[in-house]
Amino acid sequence: MKKLVVLGLASLLALTLAACSDKDAEKSSGTSGDKEITLDFWTFGATGYEELAKEYEKENPNVKIKVKSSETADHHDALFTSLSAGSGAPDIAMLEIDQFDRFKVAQDRFENLYDLGANDVKDQYLDWKWKSGENVDGDFLFGLPTDIGPKALYYRIDLFEQAGLPTDPDEVASLISTPEAFEEAGIKVKEETGMPFVDSIEMAFRAYLDAAETAYLTPDNELNLGEDSEVKKAYDYAVHLNELGIVGKYEMWSPEWANAVNKGEFAAELGAGWLKGWMEGNAPEAVGKWRVATLPTDFAANWGGSYIAVPSETEYAQEAYDFIEWLVSPENQLKSFQSHGLFPSAQSVYDMDEFKTNEDEFFGGQATAPVFAEAAQDIAGIGYKGEKYFPIHNEILNALKNVQNNGSDPEEEWEAAIKRAEDLMKR
Repeated sequence: MKKLVVLGLASLLALTLAACSDKDAEKSSGTSGDKEITLDFWTFGATGYEELAKEYEKENPNVKIKVKSSETADHHDALFTSLSAGSGAPDIAMLEIDQFDRFKVAQDRFENLYDLGANDVKDQYLDWKWKSGENVDGDFLFGLPTDIGPKALYYRIDLFEQAGLPTDPDEVASLISTPEAFEEAGIKVKEETGMPFVDSIEMAFRAYLDAAETAYLTPDNELNLGEDSEVKKAYDYAVHLNELGIVGKYEMWSPEWANAVNKGEFAAELGAGWLKGWMEGNAPEAVGKWRVATLPTDFAANWGGSYIAVPSETEYAQEAYDFIEWLVSPENQLKSFQSHGLFPSAQSVYDMDEFKTNEDEFFGGQATAPVFAEAAQDIAGIGYKGEKYFPIHNEILNALKNVQNNGSDPEEEWEAAIKRAEDLMKR
């Protein structure tokens, strides 16, 4: 009897180990056979991925994609909570680029997409966008690239004409090719029209900030706010433009700002490609009055965009990867651009006729896509942001607003902002 019990336990253990082995093998290989599976896909914003998911389901009848879309902050907070708890995470998740570093510290909670075939498509995407999806060592890929936010100069042709400036996009790009030329154009607009050149102190600050290789924090999570830092350079430039009187006091997304875009109460905006869609839908009186040109190389930067990752909780890692590889293919990035304005990170799209000839009525018939494509290829990379990027950003921005609105001393405000940032780092 004793021998039979031991033999039975041994057999049970062998069967259990075999079952675990089969499950692990299924997860690593992603072979679900003809079994119907459901992949939970968490997204944020207006992506149109629901429609593309339906296309994928038709091509792959055994795969169902359950798309859940939330507000950006809610999405990332819920994802962070579920990953921290070790349960409740989806099979697939979008990660916004400014939130990305917050998740990179939890590398073990994600699948390495290099293990699932990502090397095969690496060359399809902009190098700087791809590299930002990797870990520091470059041997772990968190997510495949989706959209990007290359910045360009949005400008009002009526105010430029009044200031005696050119209005043709190529001529504007040639004229405003340096930070100094940007400043000079702003002075002319202010003198001749009485209108501010840029809309806000934040946009003046972001001219250099968004292009910075290292912003508020180093990759070692140390503050980077010294006198010779790129942040201080951006801060001083914004203060300088404000002292010249060419910076408006509008706050982006406020009703006053929206009205100013519509009415032409400032001349220029340093905006990303996604701003185009907002303007087309919210500034009806400005149709035909805005154009887009490339920014000075010093200001070439990315603002926004996302990646799509596979949390390691999934039982269907390969199937999840296969779907996102399809979803962000050049052909589907073109569809996402056409339907929802998601600017492609797959550079082959830039040569597609449907992309190059996509004229915008709002911008006077200008084909703006090639302008942003050129801007995208001028970007050197995406600077490290870190988990406390936004709180520190708000403290520096508050300092600039105090300078602009209250006439506060810029250096005193800078030192006070550093102190607040140091306090934030201790929490």
